[in-house]
Amino acid sequence: MYNAMRMMKFAFMAMAAMLLATPAFAQAAAEPVSHWWVSIGGGIGMALAAGLCGIGQGRATASATEALARNPGARPGIFTFLILGLAFIESLALFTFVIIFLKVK
Repeated sequence: MYNAMRMMKFAFMAMAAMLLATPAFAQAAAEPVSHWWVSIGGGIGMALAAGLCGIGQGRATASATEALARNPGARPGIFTFLILGLAFIESLALFTFVIIFLKVK
C-alpha cells in the first residue's frame, strides 16, 4: 500500500513539473488563442481537484467520526475544526473551478 501511494506521489509530482515547465517555452502571441487542449486540460484539472478534495473530505470526516467515538465529550472542538477543515478543502476545488473558468474561453 505504501509503495502504491509513493508511486502516485511521484506520478503527480512529475505531472505537475511537466505542466509548470510548459510556460517557459511559450512565445508571446499577438492575440490570445484558445486551443482545444486547454479545454481538455481544464477538464482533467477539475476532475483531479474534485476527486482529491472528495478523498480529503472523506478522510477528514472519518477521522472526526473516530475521534468522536473515542471521546464524545470533545464534540464542540472536533466539530469546529471539522467544519473549518472541510471549508478549506472545498475552497481548493472552488479556486480550481474559478481558475479554469477564467482560463478556458
